[in-house]
Amino acid sequence: MASGGSAIRGSRVGAGPMGEQDRGYHADRVAVSYWDALGNETIRYFSAILPDEEIPLTIDSPQSGLPAGRDKENPPSLAKLEPYKTHLAYVKERRTEEEAEQLLEEALEQLRVRRGKVSSTN
Repeated sequence: MASGGSAIRGSRVGAGPMGEQDRGYHADRVAVSYWDALGNETIRYFSAILPDEEIPLTIDSPQSGLPAGRDKENPPSLAKLEPYKTHLAYVKERRTEEEAEQLLEEALEQLRVRRGKVSSTN
C-alpha cells in the first residue's frame, strides 16, 4: 500500500482561500520599463495592487549589468573606472616626511588617549 503526504484526495497542493485569478499569470499586473546608460530597455512586471512607492526606482540591467532607471531621458550614469596606476604613480602621491610624522604622532596620541581611558576604568 502506497502512502503519500497529508493532502486530501481531490485537493490541490497550494490551493488556498484565493482564487486562480489572484495568483500567477491570471493576476492583474503592470509593466514598468527601465533603461540603462547604454539604451537597453528592461520590462519588469509588478502586481497591480502594489503601491507605486514600493516599485523600485532602479534595478540592475540584465543586458549590461549597469544600473537602470525608470527615466528614459536620464538613465543612471556609467560608473567611472579608475585607470590602472603604476607603482611610480603611487610613489608620487606619498606624503612628505613631515606630513607622515605628523600623522603618526596623531595616531599615537589617539592610542594613548584610548589606552588611558581603558586603564582608568579598570
